[in-house]
Amino acid sequence: MKDTLFYHIVRLVRPRQWLKNVVLFAALFFAGKIFDLGELFRATEGFIIFIVIASGVYVLNDIFDAPRDFLHPIKNNRPIPSGKVSLSLAWILSTTFLFVGLALAFRVNLFFFLAVLTYVIMQVFYTMYLKNVIILDALIVAFGFVLRVFAGAFVVGITISSWLVLATVGLALLLAFGKRRSERTLIIATIGESNIKTRPILNRYPESLLDSMISTSASFTIVTYSLFVFLVSPVKTTSKLISELLPQTLASPKWMMLTIPIVIYGVARYLYVIYEKKEGESPERVLLGDKPMLATVILWGFVTFVIYYFIT
Repeated sequence: MKDTLFYHIVRLVRPRQWLKNVVLFAALFFAGKIFDLGELFRATEGFIIFIVIASGVYVLNDIFDAPRDFLHPIKNNRPIPSGKVSLSLAWILSTTFLFVGLALAFRVNLFFFLAVLTYVIMQVFYTMYLKNVIILDALIVAFGFVLRVFAGAFVVGITISSWLVLATVGLALLLAFGKRRSERTLIIATIGESNIKTRPILNRYPESLLDSMISTSASFTIVTYSLFVFLVSPVKTTSKLISELLPQTLASPKWMMLTIPIVIYGVARYLYVIYEKKEGESPERVLLGDKPMLATVILWGFVTFVIYYFIT
């Protein structure tokens, strides 16, 4: 099974990274409409379309990166540099995914299509040039997450909080700079600092700058998320049973603030993964492979779900 062409095509489209598209459900979730089957179906449609688009982008990125990935201690095993998938087939796959994705997006609504089109154009420029521009490469990654959040809102026609968008930017920057820090550490440990040929931009990133940006992004994420849950936390009257058990001081509590410690721990755990475990080159692998991190995300999702859909 692992030597079949189909298996290597699946690897090429990076199913693990499809997790990033879950943020399309953010607007629907925080609007308290996740049980609205009509809205949920539309959000799921947008989610699937972004998976198709992202798959095309990943294949395109691997086409351009193949020469450098061949020199990478880990990425040289990817389907294209390893020769498991030919360049001609990769071009066909990328073009097909992008064309089908854009066609499906156009059928949803104009604003969703424009968000998807902007994402595609941005990723093409990123793949061809911007990924080699220091700082801007990380900002492009962060803007990609913001586009996903807005795309999810456009699909269901729901407004989103500016603080949620800012928290998304902070988290995306943390992941982007953390990935570069971890990748630099891995390459130096494997082939030496003088031989960073797989990602030339890493030569332009001083460790002190990366550490500073990681620290800033972590703080920015915690602060903006805290403001988001404080200002946008459900303030409807708590259920009668719970209100009878609480003192008058907590008659209308901002329950979502209970998730702030969970987010602080999650950010701190990610920093631990970067600096102590020396991992983080692949954020999706960290999420799925680091048990405390995975447990933190599950706990945050469970607590948030209970607050939004049962307590308030």
